[in-house]
Amino acid sequence: MADIQTEKAFQKQDAIFVGSKRLLAKKGGSGGKLPRYYRNVGLGFKTPKEAIEGTYVDKKCPFTGNVSIRGRILQGVVSSTKMHRTIVVRRDYLHYILKYNRYEKRHRNIAAHCSPAFTPKIGDIVIIGQCRPLSKTVRFNVLKVISKGSAAQKKGFQAY
Repeated sequence: MADIQTEKAFQKQDAIFVGSKRLLAKKGGSGGKLPRYYRNVGLGFKTPKEAIEGTYVDKKCPFTGNVSIRGRILQGVVSSTKMHRTIVVRRDYLHYILKYNRYEKRHRNIAAHCSPAFTPKIGDIVIIGQCRPLSKTVRFNVLKVISKGSAAQKKGFQAY
């Protein structure tokens, strides 16, 4: 438990009681691991192995935290990973112009919370699910990362 204490506040999972006398006896004696809370988010998405076996604490993670996925399921390309546990997903689409009988390219950037169970890189394709508002701009959570090869671009119109 000492290796996950990197924040100012004490990091623990809400569903696990860390003050149990049985847990304290096990932890001190044989170096046993604390129990870990994880769940299946449903909708056909598997819980990542890192969420089950890892030691991270993230209350906004859909697999180990208190966030439910409901609403839209979207797919896009990762365009930025500079924020702490948040990525920017670019979604490209075509908009029809009736006057010219043609399409124009448009895009939207969506901020999504990324659990420490995933390590996406710029250019990877991710599947994100809608959840309650997690911050001022974040309303989505990463559910799956589909790795892209080294031929990934940061910008440019792509039909993933």
